[in-house]
Amino acid sequence: MFSRRIQQRVRQIVTMIVRPLAGLGITPNTLTVIGLILSILTAFVLAKGFFLAGGLLVLFAGIFDMFDGAMARARNASTTFGAFFDSTLDRYSECIILFGLLLFALQEPVIQERFWPFQYEQSWMIILVFIATVGSFMVSYAKARAEGLGLECKTGLLARPERVVILAIGLLIGAVFWALLILAIFSNVTAIERIIHVRRVAHQSLALTEVRNFSSDGHISETNNSSMQGQMPKRASEEKEPSVPSVHTTLPPFNGGVKQD
Repeated sequence: MFSRRIQQRVRQIVTMIVRPLAGLGITPNTLTVIGLILSILTAFVLAKGFFLAGGLLVLFAGIFDMFDGAMARARNASTTFGAFFDSTLDRYSECIILFGLLLFALQEPVIQERFWPFQYEQSWMIILVFIATVGSFMVSYAKARAEGLGLECKTGLLARPERVVILAIGLLIGAVFWALLILAIFSNVTAIERIIHVRRVAHQSLALTEVRNFSSDGHISETNNSSMQGQMPKRASEEKEPSVPSVHTTLPPFNGGVKQD
């Protein structure tokens, strides 16, 4: 949802912030672990019902998640394991924060929110947290699985930054149910978008491969046919026998080959 220009600008700002820390010997993986600890703290605060403080922590933890990547760029220390470790702990962080909301719902049988018009708020909150968690995992899994197959998959409405911002805004303004509803619906919509995108890209790649194979096979067939014609021995009817004089005829000469369309 966020434009690439905004994302690049944010990355530049974060890189400027963490560059002084790069000289202190702090590794990107250390920042990743600290981000997970912040998410655990955020979940604890949310479980106690302190949504305003929880919203601020969600924003801070979400921004802090970008520090490890910026640190890796600042130190030129990007590694394959670092990228894997960061993505894995991001999934844990998001799940832990939503689990904090689930704990709050389980501990509070009577939940009241002025912006939510429906009854049975506790059941609604439990259901929405579960669906939002499933959707967020499927968005990440669809991208990871596509990249594992060699296909780029960055499309969709709600990537992780958008999900963090929506949840934080809902917590800050007291509209947690609506934030969870948006996450539950559009995270799964994003997963479906990525499925459709991968299907389209895969079919295009398959069609291009078939066209290339067809062109390659046609060229090989023509080449092999020409070489076979060049190597094919002359037929007896074409061989001139010295004792038989040649006879002129109006029929075209028979070359012993078959023309390929």
